[in-house]
Amino acid sequence: MKIIRTNSENEDFINLVKQLDAYLKITDGDEHEFYNQFNNIDVLKNVVVVFVDEIAVGCGAIKKFDNNSVEVKRMFVSKDFRGRGIAQKILIELETWAKELNYKSCVLETGKRQVEAVSFYQKCGYIITPNYGQYKEMDNSVCFEKNI
Repeated sequence: MKIIRTNSENEDFINLVKQLDAYLKITDGDEHEFYNQFNNIDVLKNVVVVFVDEIAVGCGAIKKFDNNSVEVKRMFVSKDFRGRGIAQKILIELETWAKELNYKSCVLETGKRQVEAVSFYQKCGYIITPNYGQYKEMDNSVCFEKNI
């Protein structure tokens, strides 16, 4: 397994995000267009991609949320590679990078219908917080925060 730091211009990252978006289009249903407007990858400068046997299998990114926090975005592991601890490695790498950039916490949003994601973030020490920003009125949204 190899983890690289890159940016949103990375072709492997772009291809993984296409897989993520296809998955989210199904799970988000009618709300997909609302969520999708906040997922432009061109603003992501801090991207992580994980490779297994030279195949890109997972990704994640962080972007500035406020002066003390980054928002975790575009977390995804290809279906055939789930359950191997890859997502946790991605999240740890993103948290480490955020600390190196002098941020104190990470925030993120996921959907209630992404039951595995909700469980995963709780397992990784994230605490449910009131929905923030554009997610305030979204019943499907679950927002998290973790001090790093």
